[in-house]
Amino acid sequence: MIRMPGMAVTDHHFTVPLDHADPGGPAITVFAREVADPVRAGEDLPWLLFLQGGPGGKSPRPTRPDGWLAHALRTHRVLLLDQRGTGRSTPVTAATAARLGDGLAAYLRNFRADAIVADAEHIRRALCGDRPWETLGQSYGGFLTLTYLSHAPEGLRACYVTGGLSGLTAGADEVYAHTYPRVREKVERFYARYPGDVATVRAMADHLAATDVRLPDGDRLTVRRLQTLGILLGMGDGAERLHWLFDEAWDGSAPSDTFLRQVMTLTSYAEGPLYGVLQEVIYAQGATPTAWAAERALRDRPEFAPDADPLLFTGEMFYPWMFEELSGLRPFAEAAHALAETRDWPALYDPARLAANTVPVAAVVYLDDMYVDAELSLRTARSVGNLRYWATNEWEHDGVRASGDRVLSRLMDMAAGRV
Repeated sequence: MIRMPGMAVTDHHFTVPLDHADPGGPAITVFAREVADPVRAGEDLPWLLFLQGGPGGKSPRPTRPDGWLAHALRTHRVLLLDQRGTGRSTPVTAATAARLGDGLAAYLRNFRADAIVADAEHIRRALCGDRPWETLGQSYGGFLTLTYLSHAPEGLRACYVTGGLSGLTAGADEVYAHTYPRVREKVERFYARYPGDVATVRAMADHLAATDVRLPDGDRLTVRRLQTLGILLGMGDGAERLHWLFDEAWDGSAPSDTFLRQVMTLTSYAEGPLYGVLQEVIYAQGATPTAWAAERALRDRPEFAPDADPLLFTGEMFYPWMFEELSGLRPFAEAAHALAETRDWPALYDPARLAANTVPVAAVVYLDDMYVDAELSLRTARSVGNLRYWATNEWEHDGVRASGDRVLSRLMDMAAGRV
């Protein structure tokens, strides 16, 4: 245990099977960080497992107990899980890709929600024995919660979901049919707020179309890569971050070094390749391949063309060209194509079991969420037993962080029947 300001922190390492169906096969390490109020660190408090967004997102690295974490630490000890393949949990990196070669796609099939839930159950039994725990699922963490409720509800005492109720039967095609109109709406709102940026962005796109501009890592900055900056617009401060990025975009008649370095950082995915590799296959169930759903959906939307005026940004979509043009994703190109064509995905959700659920679940649905469609979320909310939901447009996708402790405290009150 180490002491940090307002926190007692303990690191845990667990050895788990790569494939839980083959417990005698290869193993990986899963890391989780326990955080407690230092005054109550010796007490036998209930556990709250935090399930990070993603896919491929490591847990937060806390520097102080504030926001939702401060609220949770009043009554719980919190476990921040580095989901398999991220952070300190046998991370998936370019070196992993080089080592596994042709076996990479088969390896990565073991990094979806069902495996993460099996890891969580292994950890729960190690830390809690037979006692169930509570979960807080942010974004993709909510997808994981629904898988948890489908596969091992006996391990759960209560669940809180923030912006993460996935469509139980929605494949990638249906997801992007909902998502592209929402992205367009967000971009139009951005330009309405900052009308001067219409010309600035179009000028940058024209320059990139005519000039070979290189990022600091050597990758070429193309118009379609520029468009992926729209992923920022799903967060509460995203429009402002995008505006200020373009505010310093030019150094005379050339893109500024500041702009190029920031764009590289925002769009390389070198530190989190699983986010791109798994982005579509988290929706795959059964025999239907995802087959680059976002790319296919884009072909029918000429308003997103690189030469359109105004230039529309894209959102949380990954395209096959990204695995050729982005050096951080290039080592995963062959595996990403193989996963996109895979036809034998196990079910992640059990609709019948979810309908009969008895575990208290409280969820917030962000009505203007750019990443997780509210219509699909509300459909799921009405299909899960013992689930109470709160629909609001007060926050964007990051409401659990942006709201301080307001979102988590309300969800806890909802699950407990206090409101």
